Amino acid sequence: MGTLVTYRLHDAVATITLDDGKVNVLSLAMLTELGAALDRAEADRALVVLTGREGVFSAGFDLAVLRAGGTEAADLLRAGFDLAARLLAFPAPVLVACTGHAVAMGVFLALSGDYRIGARGPYKITANEVAIGMTMPRAAVEICRQRLTPACFNRAVVLAEVFPPEDAVAAGFLDRVVPAGELAEAAAAAAAELARLDLDAHAATKQRARRLTGTALREAIDADDAAYRAWLAAQPAS
Repeated sequence: MGTLVTYRLHDAVATITLDDGKVNVLSLAMLTELGAALDRAEADRALVVLTGREGVFSAGFDLAVLRAGGTEAADLLRAGFDLAARLLAFPAPVLVACTGHAVAMGVFLALSGDYRIGARGPYKITANEVAIGMTMPRAAVEICRQRLTPACFNRAVVLAEVFPPEDAVAAGFLDRVVPAGELAEAAAAAAAELARLDLDAHAATKQRARRLTGTALREAIDADDAAYRAWLAAQPAS
């Protein structure tokens, strides 16, 4: 697919791996390659296994771009949440094999999968925006709302709590955890079970079940984008 995302198709299962050699920062280039991989999986009518490199699923958006501001930051934010919305509505099952740390936009992508298996280890699962001085985007709030338990939603979104993988299951970030060395095998076994589903029934049911979430998320993405671009337009020229 490119230098940041790889695509491997086997028995109608598309394994899409994020690997930038570091912490899998979600740059516009990474998101573009990921979108192209999803295009290919959709054309192949393949179930998706989305995973990362050893020890890290994704550390989230490229903070250098966000802190620099401007239209590039606006474009990056829009692209990230558009991709999350696409994952939530993807016509085939999406299994996330979370290889380690999942932070900010990285955790929002994980939350957008249908089934999420995490690696056990000293990893951080967190929506850390409030901790680093950022107001949580409306879109991120909606993504967290649809998967996290009510009590943990507050702790995760408002208090930026860090969850280890085992606690992330109870919170709703993950469905289960396995030893890191068994993650690939567990993901393959779960994908084989999901592959038994009728894809047309799955797609139609997902659309019906997530209609309200999808509408709320799309409205939130548009509101975030409009508010940020209006703020940019109001800034004095340098």
